[in-house]
Amino acid sequence: MIPHELLFYCRPGFEHDLGAEVTDKASLIGWNGSLQAETNSGYVRFILPGKPANALHREIPLDTLVFARQSLVALPPLVGISRDDRISPIVSQVLESGWSFESIWQETPDTNDGKALSGLIKALERSLPSALKKCGALRRKAGKRRLHLFWTNGDSVQLGMSFPGNRSEQPGGILRLRAPREAPSRSTLKLEEAWHVFVPRDAWPTRLSEGMQAADLGAAPGGWTYQLVRKGMYVYAIDNGPMDKALMATGQVEHLREDGFVWEPPNRLDWLVCDIVDKPMRVVEMVERWLLRRWCREAVFNLKLPMKQRWQEVERCLSCLDQQLREARVAAEIRCRHLYHDREEVTVHVRLLA
Repeated sequence: MIPHELLFYCRPGFEHDLGAEVTDKASLIGWNGSLQAETNSGYVRFILPGKPANALHREIPLDTLVFARQSLVALPPLVGISRDDRISPIVSQVLESGWSFESIWQETPDTNDGKALSGLIKALERSLPSALKKCGALRRKAGKRRLHLFWTNGDSVQLGMSFPGNRSEQPGGILRLRAPREAPSRSTLKLEEAWHVFVPRDAWPTRLSEGMQAADLGAAPGGWTYQLVRKGMYVYAIDNGPMDKALMATGQVEHLREDGFVWEPPNRLDWLVCDIVDKPMRVVEMVERWLLRRWCREAVFNLKLPMKQRWQEVERCLSCLDQQLREARVAAEIRCRHLYHDREEVTVHVRLLA
């Protein structure tokens, strides 16, 4: 059995945005498929009749997708499984596919119905791996491949495969962080997650280090400034609103009651961060000015997406930013993701390369 589809996880409510993104990116490289995306389901299927899905999976890596949390090569869903014996059809399909793997993850959509399946998953935690070991599919050395069992209800599951270097290493594709009690707002988790996603952990000592300088545009009350201060940075907090008193007491924050769209830094900074609520293109144009003038080395900023065609707006903004930097011969790496702690927004990271 050759897998003819890709399975993507996403935030419920963003299925059609992810579907539009996958369809556009596949079409650009000559792939046409059938999209199945049910609103608020938390996942998208992209089916390629008659074509193996592995090649497309490699050509559209997960880290190039905005709205996907996880990307899998998948077999057809198993529907109508007997609740008296869920294991046999799973083992049968694995054997028919010829798949072998080193680990198994059982997952569900990030929905209330999905969370209700936790008891089912727990009941299979021992018996399923045992059955797959007996048939030789689950073994020690299998290229670090991982089998994903994506349960959509008690009698329906879809089997997918992930590969090292092109997958999320978090169950469900979700990085769960604990909100610090002393942080001024829960928005602090957006910036913390962005660093985990965009900055390799072994680069933190050089790219997120003590003594660096940063600007937080639209800073009040200080959720993002808190993360910068915690890293030992000195921060220009730009906002007409009040800042958290504990942050100001650190001596690492200079609060300037100015317009973040027009404020200019006194010298080149290490980081620009921005979570201003405004039109996406206006935010992009502001950050573009910072990058073209090299006022910062790296930037993290959010684009708010209240519109219906969210993927089209993100693609327009990213293309404009990329074009302007290329025309100015400013070498930069641009990445964008819909993070777990984002809601009606996406997070963009830009790093100047020279």
